[in-house]
Amino acid sequence: MNRESNRPTAVFLGVLSLLALAILLGKPANAQPIRPLADDAVVVFESPDAQSVFLYSPGIARLDTGRLVATFDLGGPGMKTLSAGKEDFQRGRVYTSDDGGRSWTYRAGFPFLHARPFVAGGRLYVLGQAGDYMIFRSDDGGETWSAPVRLTEGEKWHQAPCNVHYAHGCVYLVMERRVTFDIKSWYVGEMAPVLMRAPVTADLTRPDSWTFASELSFRDALPGAETDPAIDFFGVPFFPAPYPHGTTPAPGRNCAPLGWLETNVVQFTDPNHLWYDPSGRTFHLWMRAHTGGTGYACMAKVVEQGDQPGTGPMLTQLEKVPSGKTVLYVPCPGGQMKFHVLYDDPTKLYWLLSTQATDSMTRADRLPADRYNLPNNERRRLQLHFSKNMVDWCFAGLVAVGPVERASRHYASMAVDGNDLVILSRSGDERAKSAHDGNLITFHRVKNFRKLVY
Repeated sequence: MNRESNRPTAVFLGVLSLLALAILLGKPANAQPIRPLADDAVVVFESPDAQSVFLYSPGIARLDTGRLVATFDLGGPGMKTLSAGKEDFQRGRVYTSDDGGRSWTYRAGFPFLHARPFVAGGRLYVLGQAGDYMIFRSDDGGETWSAPVRLTEGEKWHQAPCNVHYAHGCVYLVMERRVTFDIKSWYVGEMAPVLMRAPVTADLTRPDSWTFASELSFRDALPGAETDPAIDFFGVPFFPAPYPHGTTPAPGRNCAPLGWLETNVVQFTDPNHLWYDPSGRTFHLWMRAHTGGTGYACMAKVVEQGDQPGTGPMLTQLEKVPSGKTVLYVPCPGGQMKFHVLYDDPTKLYWLLSTQATDSMTRADRLPADRYNLPNNERRRLQLHFSKNMVDWCFAGLVAVGPVERASRHYASMAVDGNDLVILSRSGDERAKSAHDGNLITFHRVKNFRKLVY
C-alpha cells in the first residue's frame, strides 16, 4: 500500500475529527471570546468624592433634533458637605449632548430622584419622586426649564428610569407607590406598580392631566407567599425571606421579603401572541423580581375600562396562561436587577438591557468581600437581548464590563438614535465605594444594533 497516497485522506479525516470534537465540546474550532459591544465609554459625570458621593438613576432620551438628554442624581453621606452653603444645590441633574454623546453640557438641576426624561407633545419632561411624584418641563429642548411641581401630596413613591410607552394619543409610564408600611427592611413587597396615562398634548405638569391605574402590591398579588406550603416547586424565594424583616443568609448580607419593583410597560401588537388584545386596551408590566435568585421578572397587566382605547379607569391584575393558571414570574435574563425594555418597530422586537449574573449559586458565606450583598447581586456586566414576545430571549451581546467587581455597569437606560442604541449607565471604576455605590455616569453607543438580530 502507498502510504503517501493516503496522506491527504488522513489529514482530511483528522480535520473532521477535530471539528467533531469541537462541536461536541460546544466550541467551534475558530471560537473567539465574546467582545463587549460598547466598552468604550464617555464619562458624562464623575463624583467629586468616590467614597462618599454616589451617582444613581441614569435616564436618557433623544429629541427629534438629534439632541440627547441625560438625567441622573447624586446621593451618599458626602452630600451634606457637598451642598453646604449652596442654596441652589440640586441632587438631580440634566445634561444634553448635540454631538452624539461625545461631549455633554449641564442644563438644569432638580430636587427629586429616580428621574427619567421623555418627550410628549413637543415638550421635554423629566419626572421622578421626592416622596411625592414630581415633574418639570422644557419647551425649548432643554435650554430652559419650568419650576418643578408635585403631582401628589403626602405619598411615598418609588421607581427607576424605566421605559415610556406611547399609544392612542397618550403617554403611558409606571411609578410605584408604597401602599402599606409593615415591612421593616427593603419594602419592595409593599409597592404597587401604578400605570399612569396622559394625553400627549396635555400639560403634564398638571395633576389633572394624569389618570392612575388601580393599585396591586406584591403582597396583594401573592398573599401567603412566606407561609403557604402549597406555594412551592419554583425555588422562590431562593433564601428564606419572612415578613417583616427578611433574613440574613450570611453576615452583612440580607434578603428582604419577596417583592417587585422598577417597572417597564409593554404592549403586544402581534395578533399571534397569546396575550394580544385586539382592542388595544391591555398593557403588560414587566418588573424586576426580588426573589434572592436570578432569571425571572415579575409580570402584571393593566386593562383600560373605557369604551375606546386611551379612556376610562385602568384595572391592574395578574395574567393567565392557557391552562387557566395565574402567571406572576416569567423568564427574563437579568430580571433580578433593574432592566430596561425598548420596543423597536423596524425589527418588531423587544430589546432588553439588563445585568448578567455569572455565579449566583456561590454560597453567600463564601463570596469575596468586594461582592455586594447576595450572590445574585452581581453588577459588573451589562448585557443585551432581543425577543419577539418578551418571554423567549436571544442573546445579542455584552454591552460593557467593568474592570473590577466594584466597577459596575448596571441600572442602565437606553434609547434609539438612528441605527444605534445609546445607553446611559450607572457605573464605577477602581475607586468606587462598592458595586452598588458607583462614582461615574457613563455613555455608551451600540452601533448598528439591528444587525445583531439572527
